[in-house]
Amino acid sequence: MSTEKDLAKTAFNNREYMIEHMPYEREMAFFQSIKAGNEEEMKRLFKPLGVEGMGKLSDDKLRNLKYHLIITIAFITRYAIEGGMTMETAYNLSDIYIQRLDKCQTEQEIHVIHKEVAEDFTHRMHMIVKHHLYSRPVTICIDYIYNHLHSKMSLSDLAKTADLSSSYLSKLFKKETGVTLSQYIAQKKVEAAENMLKYSEYTCTEISNYLCFNSESYFIQVFKSFTKMTPKEYRNKFFRTRWGDEENVESKK
Repeated sequence: MSTEKDLAKTAFNNREYMIEHMPYEREMAFFQSIKAGNEEEMKRLFKPLGVEGMGKLSDDKLRNLKYHLIITIAFITRYAIEGGMTMETAYNLSDIYIQRLDKCQTEQEIHVIHKEVAEDFTHRMHMIVKHHLYSRPVTICIDYIYNHLHSKMSLSDLAKTADLSSSYLSKLFKKETGVTLSQYIAQKKVEAAENMLKYSEYTCTEISNYLCFNSESYFIQVFKSFTKMTPKEYRNKFFRTRWGDEENVESKK
């Protein structure tokens, strides 16, 4: 059956059985309340999944709720980024909640996650709005760095992205974050390396190349300056046998 036929059939059935979707304005107001960090407004507009107006995405009730929550999380994530949350934080939160959702076996578990997602993002946005953590140029740089950890980055690249002079951006970034751009980039590359050492089989050389360090010896030097361990020592201590393990594998002797 073609998409056009499916669309016509769905529209007919919705009219026949008086199925209506949630009003667009109310739905957008809900996401805007999260973006603004307005906890009271978010609670007022919050509607549980599965109520009238949610639409039908699957014949399986549990899967239908999961699909709706995934869509909701995607919208919340993007509104939070627009509101000033860094892409790294927003996307990592999104991944965490969707992974938890994937394991849900009951409707109640899904409803709990739905409420937790809304409250968590709103509270975080409230703190961002309250403290005005970073200016737009600095937020743009942080997002750029997050998306280009596998590439070489220069001050001129970042300055061009933020539409500022290199000297002004350097001063602004240090003032707002407390570290220089080069220190911040190194820190984020090391954090990425930590995850790769914990959860992948990549060698130290491969990780160094992937994260565009000038050499493996320089990668080891930078990694140790942040973690007080070499990459090999770190892997021996923290490598996990599979994703999601709660306990670290014992250090190799």
